[in-house]
Amino acid sequence: MNALATFSALRNPRFARLYAAQTVSQIGDALTWVGLALLAAQLAGPDQAPVILALALTLRVTVFVLLSPLAGVLADRVNRRTVLLTCHFGRLLVMLGMFFVTQVWQIYVLMVLLNAFTAFFTPTNQATVPLVMGREDSRPAFALSSATTELLAIVGPGLAGLLAAWLGTRALFLVDAASFLIAGLLILTLPALRASTEPVARSTLTDVKDGTARLWRDPPVRFALLMELVAAVTGALILTATVSRVQGDLKLGEASYGWVMAAFGLGAALASLAVGAAGRRIPLTRFIALGALVTSVAILPGDLLPLGGLMGFWLLAGIGQNWVNLPTETLLAERTDEAAQGRVYGAHFAWSHLWWAFAYPVAGLLGTRLPDQAFLVGGGLALVLLAVVWWTHRGRMNIPSRDPNSASTL
Repeated sequence: MNALATFSALRNPRFARLYAAQTVSQIGDALTWVGLALLAAQLAGPDQAPVILALALTLRVTVFVLLSPLAGVLADRVNRRTVLLTCHFGRLLVMLGMFFVTQVWQIYVLMVLLNAFTAFFTPTNQATVPLVMGREDSRPAFALSSATTELLAIVGPGLAGLLAAWLGTRALFLVDAASFLIAGLLILTLPALRASTEPVARSTLTDVKDGTARLWRDPPVRFALLMELVAAVTGALILTATVSRVQGDLKLGEASYGWVMAAFGLGAALASLAVGAAGRRIPLTRFIALGALVTSVAILPGDLLPLGGLMGFWLLAGIGQNWVNLPTETLLAERTDEAAQGRVYGAHFAWSHLWWAFAYPVAGLLGTRLPDQAFLVGGGLALVLLAVVWWTHRGRMNIPSRDPNSASTL
């Protein structure tokens, strides 16, 4: 495998600018949530900050599920550059509004607006990658974007903390606004980004239904979507129960928790590079199945591991998470007609977040009712789901045809 193959996507000048805009805006995103946590603590006190953040995250998932299918339909019908620009500049205005917040309810309103723009931005951006790269050459582009996202998730909170200490909490939102301005200006340098159009004689609701139908009727894509449910169960446990394991059971501090979660993110970043380096030699469904197995098995001993072991197994869990989610994004590009990619990515964005809306309460229930066995039981549940999905799709692990309308098997 060529370790530098992932970076070959940057030879495409249109993707390079799209990638640069996405990266700059994601740096701003990393500042948003740290700034929100600090602002919530200032306005409502440290004890109420977790409640505010939990509600903000609930609103985030709800908005994604409701709006992203509509965003996908819009991306199929209009110039995607216009959608991306609107979302970047819309989020810029929201961040400027956050600078002036004085009441908690204002945070909720602005978070709904922010996530509404994100719900339109993300599926459109995902559908634009194969548009500028070509369906057959999108793997390294998705891999590079994913690796960058994971690395920023590791370094972003630390950068935000340094900026908050230097400039103050509210200044984070101004820096965030500047990141969206720069991203928008980069998008302005791109030519029109319009998919090959079909005659639009259908209603919006028909296109929304078509996006979901395309996910579920194609066996490889359906397999990938169901494996994302497996990854959501394990991922939700990692995000919600790791802090209790490290700070509660092991009696360690915040720095130790940070190291464990950094290992999780590092595993995901390394996994992205591996997918890009593999090229087309390994079927995407093989990555997805292996990833679901690895992330499920990795969390099983989490209730018993010391800090070093937890870091090692969480690195494996991050690899597994990425090998489910990243190949699924690429599979959608390769299995979907260009004219329908927007609504398919929109439907996928909604369904994948619906899985998390299910997984978070399950993780919370396990963490409160079975605190000493949460990872063991959660990993077991994930393995059961994996076995059911595998059994119902057994014998379909090859993709002989890339025709998205064919009945080819996995």
